[in-house]
Amino acid sequence: MKYARQTQEALERLDQALAQLRNLIKRGDNTNAIRFMEEGALKERFDDLQNIISISSTNPLGSRNTPNTGRL
Repeated sequence: MKYARQTQEALERLDQALAQLRNLIKRGDNTNAIRFMEEGALKERFDDLQNIISISSTNPLGSRNTPNTGRL
């Protein structure tokens, strides 16, 4: 269940970052929007989610040698 909770939290943070990006674009602040995507919070949130998924893919077994993930 820890994987599911971590994944859900990462998805929620990514969703918040996407909302921030939408607001930047809506205001016409394209320079900051690009920086936000390439160097800012959106990139960090995406990287966090990608790391969670990568780690679960490389070692799908938990501490008791049982599958670590449910259905995706």
